[in-house]
Amino acid sequence: MKNMKKILSSLMVLLMFSCVAAAYNPQSRVETVGKALITKNSLPNKTTFKVVEEADNSNTASDMIINISKDSLKYAGNDNEVAAIVAHNMGEIINGVAAKQKLKNYYLPTDAENQSAVSGMISNKIAMEDNKDSDIIGVDLMIKANYNPLAMVVVLTKMPGSTLEALSAKPNNSERAMNIFNYLSYNYPEKIKAGYNCQEYRAFLTYADPIVKERQANKKKLAKFNKEQEKEKAKRLKKINQYKTTGGVSGWDATYNILNGLTTGK
Repeated sequence: MKNMKKILSSLMVLLMFSCVAAAYNPQSRVETVGKALITKNSLPNKTTFKVVEEADNSNTASDMIINISKDSLKYAGNDNEVAAIVAHNMGEIINGVAAKQKLKNYYLPTDAENQSAVSGMISNKIAMEDNKDSDIIGVDLMIKANYNPLAMVVVLTKMPGSTLEALSAKPNNSERAMNIFNYLSYNYPEKIKAGYNCQEYRAFLTYADPIVKERQANKKKLAKFNKEQEKEKAKRLKKINQYKTTGGVSGWDATYNILNGLTTGK
């Protein structure tokens, strides 16, 4: 009888935790989390957030609306992970990703076949670097707003990865996740030390730890790594400060607006 009571008690606890987990609604947290990121980073306070099917933030510089896709939010299980998704989108805006895409169209060949080939080469070349830049800008925003930046690693490893990563037994989106981990290791080691309590993060550490140990054991590699990270931190801070100064217009947006004005006469 006592054993039966213990079993029932354990089942009740498990059910209670399951209900709590199921009750979390990431979509309902976007506005609150987004506003915290805006306020704590002293970004334009007129910015609003909207959950949509497909996020298009090409007009954020003018309408001050940041769109967050429903699909990305399904990988968020708490406010830290919602913050990671929102902050990455904010990083893309600060980094002028949409404006870069619009600028690219000015320089494409006029015939359709060559245009498609050139567009594909340009997109493949810059997409990964843009994502990395936006991840790191997002991480800086998260830290200032008191969210755990390791949630960015966790969300990325939850999202679908490449077939090559699966065949190589690497975490999903391993290149981007490792880039974030490296940035935090150098600039915010206390965040790495604090950790993140979930299975996805523990699995990522299995991949990341040998890479870090190899780097630490090689003085030349370590010196190069430290120099690169210091440079990257200064570059990210410059972009965020520029975005604040211009009231929500990235350097790429400004360039596009000038070029568009010259070609349209507006």
